[in-house]
Amino acid sequence: MERTLSIIKPDGVSRGLIGEVIRRFEANKIKIVAMKMIYMTKAQAQGFYAVHKERPFFGSVTDFMSSGPSVVMVLEGENVIAKNRELMGATDFRKAAEGTIRRDFATDIEKNVVHGSDAPETAAFEISYFFNRLEITG
Repeated sequence: MERTLSIIKPDGVSRGLIGEVIRRFEANKIKIVAMKMIYMTKAQAQGFYAVHKERPFFGSVTDFMSSGPSVVMVLEGENVIAKNRELMGATDFRKAAEGTIRRDFATDIEKNVVHGSDAPETAAFEISYFFNRLEITG
């Protein structure tokens, strides 16, 4: 079984989309093995997105991710990284496939409702950034 990190970003939380995102995961046989609501500080957002610190969007994405509460989750399932990324859709919601979370709900390239790890190594880092082993069931 593979694990990945998923985040319902501040825009998804403030717009009342937590239940809809979780419904889509569960409808696609993705198991949630850990979940909590957090309010990242700017420093925590910078640490999480440190891999992008040289990119032009680093300041705006860390401002956004520390602007309100998010829901962080550990997802588990067969090929869950790829499955989650397919459900999310392309980062640019205008290029996302019909029926994906981002196509249906995103309003901006950063305010695109969800984040998901892109590879097993990234997932391991991202999961450990928010969860310790005692917080993960299954």
